[in-house]
Amino acid sequence: MNLVKSEKLEKSMHELQFSVDAEAFKAAIDKAFKREGKKYNVPGFRKGHAPRAVIEKMYGADIFHYDAINDLFPEAFEAAVKEAGIEPVGRPEADVVSQSLEDGVVLKVVVAVKPEIKLGQYTGLKSTKKVNTVEDADVDAELARMQDRNGRIVTRDGKAENGDTADIDFEGFVDGVAFEGGKAEHYSLVLGSGSFIPGFEEQVVGHAAGEEFDVNVTFPEEYQAKELAGKAAVFKIKLHEVKTKELPLLDDEFAKDVSEFDTLDELKANIRKGMEEQNEKQAALAVENDLVDQVIGTIEGDIPEVMYENRMDEMVRDFEYRLAQQGLKLDMYLQYMGQTMDSFRASFKEQAEKQVKIRLALEAVAAAENITASDEEYENEMQRIADQYKMEIDKVKSLVNADEVKKDLAVNKAIDFIKEKAEITEEKVTKE
Repeated sequence: MNLVKSEKLEKSMHELQFSVDAEAFKAAIDKAFKREGKKYNVPGFRKGHAPRAVIEKMYGADIFHYDAINDLFPEAFEAAVKEAGIEPVGRPEADVVSQSLEDGVVLKVVVAVKPEIKLGQYTGLKSTKKVNTVEDADVDAELARMQDRNGRIVTRDGKAENGDTADIDFEGFVDGVAFEGGKAEHYSLVLGSGSFIPGFEEQVVGHAAGEEFDVNVTFPEEYQAKELAGKAAVFKIKLHEVKTKELPLLDDEFAKDVSEFDTLDELKANIRKGMEEQNEKQAALAVENDLVDQVIGTIEGDIPEVMYENRMDEMVRDFEYRLAQQGLKLDMYLQYMGQTMDSFRASFKEQAEKQVKIRLALEAVAAAENITASDEEYENEMQRIADQYKMEIDKVKSLVNADEVKKDLAVNKAIDFIKEKAEITEEKVTKE
């Protein structure tokens, strides 16, 4: 390969012209004939056994040239890109400038490349770190959740209350006539959940197991079944059983049962500590996001649309993979959600554009400040991945691109650099 021309075009497009010598071109043609020549029918010869000269005479002298060029292109294009020092981000559009057995092939390629980003201000930025305080009510709420998770379901002897689960048979009537979909047996209804039409659950409250009674309600005007909307209805109810959740006492014994602590006070202190650490992390992340937003708000550069499109495709594939981990298929998910693939993909556009800008801006900061990842940092990252996936470190290294990993590490260090050079004030925030 010989690089003939390398020229920047508008909007982060780049033109390359490169040649492949006659010897390499002839060898590629010969290889293409051996592979493709078997497909041609020539009178007087068995299929696949006609001489090359005969096929070329019958179908054209250049019949195998374009197959040869297609074979040569990937390696030649990669070499031209490397020599030109560009980073393509889209599919190359190639044209043949010239071709001959005597002179070889000259190709022209136009391709979108990673843009040159002009940075605005990225040092001396200002941000406020707002850390939510942890109130006693927050700790009590978490204790209540733990208490609820450790409750046990028991049968209530008395009358049903909100929060109980009622095992009921029901059948609904409008104007004395049973309607479709209004009947069920041994239905488990959580009272107070609001899962039934307004007024239904409230009329079950106060009844005990074994009772039979009527519930009188009116369907909402906007009810999905139009034939029932706004109609008065009577439901015949038989209450089989009432179950309730019996909560454990919040005492030292509870703390011993649900944690490694011996007293309730120690458990509360640990809950508070965990919440404070979580609030601190959330506040730090909010500052980081704010600073990065300030950086990308001042960058300049012609970002090719294909970079956004590529990121959107990656996000769709990632979503599809996560669905597959749950045993779901993307097409079924879209059907359930009433979306098309186009509308679903478009929903990622704003997020994709922001992620692309963030990456370009942080790479530009890393380049401007000569921020790189050391060999030690690379090795530590490989070990972290190996530990996370329980793999041998050599296996991890064989699966990843070392240069890309080092770029990722440099980008993370660029974020740290921006934070170090920023003016960050801290503010404690009490939730109302």
